[in-house]
Amino acid sequence: MLNKLFGWDDTIIALATPPGVGAIGVIRLSGPMTFKIVNDLFPAKDLTLQRSHTIHVGILKQEKEVLDEVVVSLYKGPKSYTGEDVIEISCHGSSFVQQQVIKACISKGARIAKPGEFTQRAFLKGKLDLTQAEAVADLIASNTSASQKSALTNIRGGFSNILKALREQLVGFAALVELELDFSQEDVEFADRQKFAAIITDAKLTTKNLHESFRLGNVIKNGVSVAIIGKPNAGKSTLLNTLLNEDRAIVSEIAGTTRDTIEEVLNINGILYRLIDTAGIREHSNDVIELVGIERSLEKMRSADVVLYIYDINQMPVAELSEIAAKFSEANIQFLLIANKVDRAANVEEMMNSANGSILISAKNKLGIEEIKQALFKKTVNEDAATEGMVVTNARHAAALEQVQLSLNDIEAGLQSSIPGDLLALDIRRCLHYISEITGDISNEDVLDFIFSKFCIGK
Repeated sequence: MLNKLFGWDDTIIALATPPGVGAIGVIRLSGPMTFKIVNDLFPAKDLTLQRSHTIHVGILKQEKEVLDEVVVSLYKGPKSYTGEDVIEISCHGSSFVQQQVIKACISKGARIAKPGEFTQRAFLKGKLDLTQAEAVADLIASNTSASQKSALTNIRGGFSNILKALREQLVGFAALVELELDFSQEDVEFADRQKFAAIITDAKLTTKNLHESFRLGNVIKNGVSVAIIGKPNAGKSTLLNTLLNEDRAIVSEIAGTTRDTIEEVLNINGILYRLIDTAGIREHSNDVIELVGIERSLEKMRSADVVLYIYDINQMPVAELSEIAAKFSEANIQFLLIANKVDRAANVEEMMNSANGSILISAKNKLGIEEIKQALFKKTVNEDAATEGMVVTNARHAAALEQVQLSLNDIEAGLQSSIPGDLLALDIRRCLHYISEITGDISNEDVLDFIFSKFCIGK
């Protein structure tokens, strides 16, 4: 029924492995004609008579032309990823061979899958809810241990189970409230409002924690942008090279060497930090190109999650450093002060007292670099990234959770004010609506198409 509703009663095919030359390529088919299509190309045996979850080796032929020697894996619905009949053809990794196999299957009645269509069919068949389906895409895109762990937790239903438990409690109470409405003349009360108030209190705490976890989740999923800012010749490019442990930026004693921003990625404890080396900021310059670089530096500073302000400890007046720190604080900019070139300082202890909480380093001699990494991690993530707790990484989920919180507040206020049951039921339904938006129990085709369009073709 769902397939016909969405126009998906056909059979789809796509390359499930990355395009290009490799040892093996995997081609996936899903739909009602899957076994017939592949069986027509596989003369070695009748695949329709074989058991599910078995593999078979043989020649793939289109009429008299041999396409390849392949391994065919069979998954009969509903015990498959999509809930439909699925076959995966493992052929040799030649792009030409893969395309020939796909063309042969299309000639037998298959069509090329749309982005994410296999997972979308799994969702429509009830094999996954929407949060689990989106976690599949997150896992494919994961590039750190933290993002991998978060995606796997959601695929296993961590987020879904929390929402399902809340939904069941709300549905149960709403049913009792609506039952009261059927007996309004008798003035009876089936729903224990005191017990429900305790449930709402717990639910508010749960959704609050989930919503607040999005700050960490966004860091895990998208990383942290870090702008390295400072005056010319303060050691910004040297610091970038030292953090990356490679000569990425050109370093010289000439002020203004860096004319444009340079971006590189650093992994700290499973979190990606996008380091942005900027042109040195000074008030007066007659160089047009340098002025453009300075303006770009200011733009990066304003848009960065964290600013590393690096300065030469031997040249920075205490009053000026305090003024810089105050301006960052007033602009609500997260920042770390980095006092560079301590190897040249005559009296480090005296300078420490006037460094305004700076991290003392020598970028050239690689001193204090680990301290910078630890401070960055603590400022943006702290130890929370290593926990096994539930973390929300999806902006769509965060927005819906905010609405769930507001709905729970209305329910709580209604209970405290002893509002009529019909109005209380409306507030509960609104809360259920936003929970269902997250899990996909209530959705429309346009929303689903948008979500799954971000998947790769073969998934």
